[in-house]
Amino acid sequence: MRRPAPRQLALAAALAGTLVATGAAAPPSAPPQAAGTPAKVPVAVGYGGVVASVDADASAAGIAVLRSGGNAVDAAVATAAALGVTEPYSAGIGGGGYFVYYDAKTRRVQTIDGRETAPKTATAELFQENGVPIPFEEGQTSGRSVGVPGTPATWKSALDAWGTRPLGQLLVPAEKLARDGFTVDATFRAQTEANQARFKDFPDTRRLFLPGGALPVVGSTFKNPDLAATYAELGRKGAGALYRGPIAEDIVNTVRKPPVDPAATRKVRSGDLTAADLRAYATKRQEPTRVGYRGLDVYSMAPSSSGGTTVGEALNILERTDLGSLSEAQYLHRFIEASRISFADRGRWVGDPAFEQVPTRELLSQRFADARGCLISPDRTLKSPLPPGDPRAPQQPCTAGGQAAPTTYEGENTTHLTVADRWGNVVSYTLTIESTGGSAITVPGRGFLLNNELTDFSFAPAFPGVPDPNLPGPGKRPRSSMSPTIVLDHGRAVLAVGSPGGATIITTVLQTLTEHLDRGLPLVDAIAAPRASQRNQATTELEPALWNSPLRTELEALGQAFRQNPEIGAATGVQRLPDGRWLAAAETTRRGGGSAMAVHPHGTP
Repeated sequence: MRRPAPRQLALAAALAGTLVATGAAAPPSAPPQAAGTPAKVPVAVGYGGVVASVDADASAAGIAVLRSGGNAVDAAVATAAALGVTEPYSAGIGGGGYFVYYDAKTRRVQTIDGRETAPKTATAELFQENGVPIPFEEGQTSGRSVGVPGTPATWKSALDAWGTRPLGQLLVPAEKLARDGFTVDATFRAQTEANQARFKDFPDTRRLFLPGGALPVVGSTFKNPDLAATYAELGRKGAGALYRGPIAEDIVNTVRKPPVDPAATRKVRSGDLTAADLRAYATKRQEPTRVGYRGLDVYSMAPSSSGGTTVGEALNILERTDLGSLSEAQYLHRFIEASRISFADRGRWVGDPAFEQVPTRELLSQRFADARGCLISPDRTLKSPLPPGDPRAPQQPCTAGGQAAPTTYEGENTTHLTVADRWGNVVSYTLTIESTGGSAITVPGRGFLLNNELTDFSFAPAFPGVPDPNLPGPGKRPRSSMSPTIVLDHGRAVLAVGSPGGATIITTVLQTLTEHLDRGLPLVDAIAAPRASQRNQATTELEPALWNSPLRTELEALGQAFRQNPEIGAATGVQRLPDGRWLAAAETTRRGGGSAMAVHPHGTP
């Protein structure tokens, strides 16, 4: 296996030390920091634990918990709650997610499925009228798209199982942040502007995010006293207060009768969520996915997420190739083709295992990967949509089984955080409200947006006559691409990564892992590297740096076809260094750059 060279690790550590020692500002594209707002730096190295997220205030909340003696789970909850304040269009208590935890004492990886669920009345025709799928935009901005939130229940499940601090204590930093305000940056303003037309049609959303009808000004202070009060209530009563009682009643009323401006011309469909749906919600503790790669063990989320199976299958396919010895063009070609194949199989086989027969073990078998990977040629490109294979009966020599179906649409927002503590426990946690801005519907008086997670279901079968495991159903969890990942070396956590980005999460995590483990890039550079994303579609998405690169010409000569995507994902990760320190890494420029922090920067415990 080709690991990062000591010189590269030293450079990463030196960069971290320089940034921490100088208090260096965020990348040039980021807005100026207000007094009291932590500076954003993309990499930090030290002892006592580390946190990486997209936001400096959120990372600081997690670091404060670690510094006071809390563990990685406590810090992850505090960081996530703060992200619900500063990244309200990506995550919050109106959404859900997946929590992956490594326990250093038992050397075991465990997971929590906190995905949202459909109402008990949902049918396969949830997003159809008269047998015809409704437009995505009409499903997105509606009560019909709202699933039962899973985030507060996830926090409770994680803290009950592995935490050391009560929820009320961990919500205090986020409550204060919501009450006192945070500094508006260019990303927050741009995301508000992109949703302006939707937000203005809901009076409560307009009042909160478009005060006076105007966009928030970069550098100004944004306050959310309603969310502060909601956090305080959850702190007093526990996470269950979102699932029964006044908050639950407000959610149900908002979904069933969305509070739309009478002057709005938008058609906003109501949902059928009930108080019984909220009371019945439960997270799922389940075993992670696991594949071996280059002598390491890679753990992630099992279905209802497709992240673990799809990343895992692609890694199994790539295991047979020495990616470190290839040219950059050939590396990208193999990465793209492995992604194409694994997405073809994902679309046919992965859904909520409570409703579908998902062959998880078979999808992750090396035998199946070999039967699929031999489709890859170094001098030609596979065509999409590629037919899926059958993991239950892998065929040799290479054949595709079944009929091809296109990949269905999935929104591209979410957020991710990674944490390691002084004891070596690690959390990789991805959470979301689905689209940027979710359903655009704010619960009146509560200060948080509701998800539009049910639009992750297929509105209709992806292709006539082809089984689709991701159609809606009563109480069903929609398929996700979230891929919070933890890597072990002989039972010890050495790396954790994850990203937002809808279906591009899978390719972002896969590319970050292979750039670091195979190509030898320091983690912060693997996160910053320009990205490609192939999801069994006719064209592969490229970020501008690859679009404008000679590599594109080389890949097109192999038959690859491309389209531009200005920004793919926004990853974070943590890494254990050989000397026992932890390194936290985040984006250097995407979403204005991320925030990495250490409890004791490159010092002694």
